[in-house]
Amino acid sequence: MTTLTASDLMSLETYHKWIKENKAALIRHRKLRSVQLGEHLRVQFEDEMTIRYQIQEMLRVEKIFDEEGIQSELDAYNPLIPDGTNWKATMMLEYPDVNERRRELAKLIGIEDRMFVDVEGQPRVYAIADEDLDRENHEKTSSVHFLRFEFPAAARAALLAGASATLGCDHGNYPMHVVIPAETLADLVKDLRP
Repeated sequence: MTTLTASDLMSLETYHKWIKENKAALIRHRKLRSVQLGEHLRVQFEDEMTIRYQIQEMLRVEKIFDEEGIQSELDAYNPLIPDGTNWKATMMLEYPDVNERRRELAKLIGIEDRMFVDVEGQPRVYAIADEDLDRENHEKTSSVHFLRFEFPAAARAALLAGASATLGCDHGNYPMHVVIPAETLADLVKDLRP
């Protein structure tokens, strides 16, 4: 598993200069690794670059300089870096209107456990959700969940050999699926090893 350490991070001053020059490329990379599932659900597939950016942004926004604070951010985000057998993602339920969001999140309890990837010719792989903590209660689900799609060796081999893949959800209140675009899939396959 790739794990970032404090020595992999830039100082806040260096990061401030770096992000000015590299933000457009980073936005393109994040967009490439993002899949929209219907109108209200977006899955952002993470990798070392997206997580490094997330940590750097948290340090910048929170003005974290101390070793303990930096390590806390590393500990929180390192588990979201794929380790060769999986894809890891942040799932976001996006409802701009607060009343609609409250109503829909109440209908979508358990949605995070109904997310799946279908690899051509392979059994369906359901997400393992929120391994760090439970993000829902009896009244509603959270608008953000963390997912891990753990692929058996045969599914990894199929993806590495060029199989297509579909991202989907079979929750009764949000049944939806979409073929992962070829360019996105090509980038996601880089996260896997045989």
